[in-house]
Amino acid sequence: MSFGGPQWPQEPQRQGQQGQQGHGEQGRGAYGQQPGGQGQQGAYGQQGQGYGQGAGGYGYPGPQGGAPGPYSGAQGGGAPAPFPGAPAPGPFPGPQGGGPTPDWSALADASASRARRKRLLAIGGGVLATLVVGAVVATAVVATGKKDDTAKNGGGTPTAPASPTGSPTPEPTFSSVAPPPPPNPKDYISDPKKDRAPLTAEGLFPGKKLTMDGRPYTKGATSATANCAAVTQGGLGTVLKKNGCQKVLRATYVRDGVAITVGVAVFPSEAAALKAKNQATGGIAPLTGAGVGDFCRATVCLRRSNAIGRYAYFTQAGFTNGKKVTTADKGVFRSSDDLGTFAFNQIYARGKSQASAAAGAPRQ
Repeated sequence: MSFGGPQWPQEPQRQGQQGQQGHGEQGRGAYGQQPGGQGQQGAYGQQGQGYGQGAGGYGYPGPQGGAPGPYSGAQGGGAPAPFPGAPAPGPFPGPQGGGPTPDWSALADASASRARRKRLLAIGGGVLATLVVGAVVATAVVATGKKDDTAKNGGGTPTAPASPTGSPTPEPTFSSVAPPPPPNPKDYISDPKKDRAPLTAEGLFPGKKLTMDGRPYTKGATSATANCAAVTQGGLGTVLKKNGCQKVLRATYVRDGVAITVGVAVFPSEAAALKAKNQATGGIAPLTGAGVGDFCRATVCLRRSNAIGRYAYFTQAGFTNGKKVTTADKGVFRSSDDLGTFAFNQIYARGKSQASAAAGAPRQ
């Protein structure tokens, strides 16, 4: 009996390099002017150097040119504006001349006034900033009083309203006990006390056709009996009886000249069904009728057996014309596999259905 089934560019040029002189160095007037006339002393300068004496500072002629220098000097006159368009500055005190003395008190008052104005501006800015921050905080406080719509989108946790008595609302409590695991379908097809759903041939083999992996089969006759040995061949009857067989349900399917009878035997325990599968000899008797004639009589057919839970299932497949089955007949082997897989699925579905019903039932 065989077993079937499933990163920068150049440095800046430095001043005072060779060929150049700094401001007011000997040999050149300050800011690139020619040296002043001998004996002349320009304002803020030494002999031969004063800010435009001799050649005229900032583009104005010197004393020998008849025009005054930019600032009052030894022989200089009044001071014109240092730049075109600029207002003429008051005369500065010189060696032979003098001008009015600046009003230092007025200058100090003006400086103090500017300092006070800056201080007032700084204080006003701080007050304004404080008012802005206060407005933002007030807006945020008001906004928090609006309805939160995120809860309906699955975000955030809505706050529960206060209880009418003013006491805090109690928080929900959760059990520390883990929920039991879901029922195992195999438990329901292994224990007779749980495997209580009705069991019939039409319930186990429903419909008139069967398709497995795109291969269609037509169903023939079905049967159910408690006389397990009566629907067997060879020594299978004895094996079933010895292990406590309670019922055998059969159905026959036909495809492309090959007929297969599948029989499901029910036992009182999983251990008994496993023993029957391992001890199997002979085979399930072919079931004829409903358009299926005799097959697997006085010829060679393919017999297989397997088990799941407290169920053992057997198949017998052969040609409807009586031809002997050989190892080269792959179609017969494929059909036997299809029906064995179908029987396994049906038995397991029975356990799954009962487990689902038990999981949904109210607990006592």
